[in-house]
Amino acid sequence: MAGNTEPLSPRAKLAVTAGKAAAAVSRAAGRGSGSVIGGRVALKLDPELLGRLAQHLDVVLVSATNGKTTTTRLIAEALRASGPVVSNALGANMPAGITSALAGGSDAKYGVIEVDEKYLAGVARDVAPKAIALLNLSRDQLDRAAETRMLAEKWREGLSGTKAVVIANADDPLVVWAASSSPNVVWVAAGQEWKDDAWSCPACGGVMQRPGDDWFCGECGFRRPAPSWALNGEHVLDPHGSAWPIHLQLPGRANRANAATSAAVAAVFGVPPQVALERMYQVQAVAGRYDVVSFQGRDLRLLLAKNPAGWLETFSLIDPPPTPVILSVNARGADGTDTSWLWDVDYTRLAGHPIVVIGDRRLDLAVRLEVAGLDFRVCETVDEAVQLSPPGRIELIANYTAFQDVRRRVGN
Repeated sequence: MAGNTEPLSPRAKLAVTAGKAAAAVSRAAGRGSGSVIGGRVALKLDPELLGRLAQHLDVVLVSATNGKTTTTRLIAEALRASGPVVSNALGANMPAGITSALAGGSDAKYGVIEVDEKYLAGVARDVAPKAIALLNLSRDQLDRAAETRMLAEKWREGLSGTKAVVIANADDPLVVWAASSSPNVVWVAAGQEWKDDAWSCPACGGVMQRPGDDWFCGECGFRRPAPSWALNGEHVLDPHGSAWPIHLQLPGRANRANAATSAAVAAVFGVPPQVALERMYQVQAVAGRYDVVSFQGRDLRLLLAKNPAGWLETFSLIDPPPTPVILSVNARGADGTDTSWLWDVDYTRLAGHPIVVIGDRRLDLAVRLEVAGLDFRVCETVDEAVQLSPPGRIELIANYTAFQDVRRRVGN
C-alpha cells in the first residue's frame, strides 16, 4: 500500500532489469519507446510486479473513452506541487505499459496512471489507488472493447467497495452508474457533449429524460447526483462555492472539463485548487496533441479524434471556415478495425471548410463525407494534402495510428 517502502525482492529487481533491457533493445531497433515489450517481459518474470512497484506510491488512476491522456498530464502537473510524480505520460495504458512507467518511479511520491477502460478494474486491484478519476464512456473500438453498457457494468462490479476516492463525471449516466457502487464518490459536473450512448437507463433500460443539463430515468428513479465540483464557463466551482479561474494553453471546453476534474483529484491529495490550476497552465501539448508544427512552409495544428464523441469535441475547437481541414483515418489494431463509427459522426459541422482526406481508410471516410453532402478531395499523402490546401493554418484531425503517421512525417 502507499507509504510501504519495503525493498523489491530479488525476483522483482531481476524483472525490472530485464524489462528495461528489452525496452532498450526495442528502441535501438527503431520499434518505438519499448515500454510495452519491456513491461511484458517484466510481468512474465514477476506477475505481481505492478503491485510491488506501486506499493510506495499514492496512486490515482484515470480512465475514460476520451480525455484520459490529457487529464493524466494535468493531474500529474498539479501533484508535482506536492512531490515527485511518476506517470505513463505517453499513453501506454495497459498493464505492460503501466508496469514500465512505474519501474522508473522509485523516487516518486505519486503515481498518476492512465488506464485503458477495459483494464481499469484489474489495475485497481493491483495498485490499491488512493483515487480513481472516471471521465466518460462512449462507443469506441467496438471490435475490441465491447459495448458501453457492458464496460459500465464491468467498472461497477470491479470498483464495488473500493477504498479509493472515486472522482466521477455527474453528467454521464454510464459513469454515474459505474461509480455508484463505490462508497466514497466525489461528483464533478464536467458536462457531456456526446449523449448518443446514454439515452437508455443503465439501471433498468428505461428511456432517460434530459431536461436542460439534468437527466433522470422516469421509470426507476436513477438520476443525476448533486455535484460538489463544477465547470462553470471559464471557472471551476469547488465544494465551498468558490470560483477558481481556469487558464490553460490547451484549447476547448473539453479541456476545461478535464481541468475541473483534475482540480477535484488534486484536492484529494491536499493540493488547493488555485495551486493545481496555476500549475496546469504549464501544459502546452500532450503527446503531440494540439501542437502547431511547420511543414512545407505551412502551419498545421495536430488534433487527435478517435471516436464519435472525440470528433464532436474537436469540431467545436477548430478555427471557423474557410480554415482548411485535413482528415486522416486508419483502422489498424490500435485504432480498432471497425470503421462503422464514421457514420455516427456529424461531419456536416465541417460545411464551409476546404477538406482533404488521407489515411488508410480514406475511401471509407470519402463515402461518409459524400453522403453528408460535403465538398472534399482525396489524397494519398499528407504532403499532397498540404499542397492542395488553400492558404491559412491547417487543422489536421486524425485518429490514433493516423495521428502517429502524421507526426512522424512532419517531424513532430
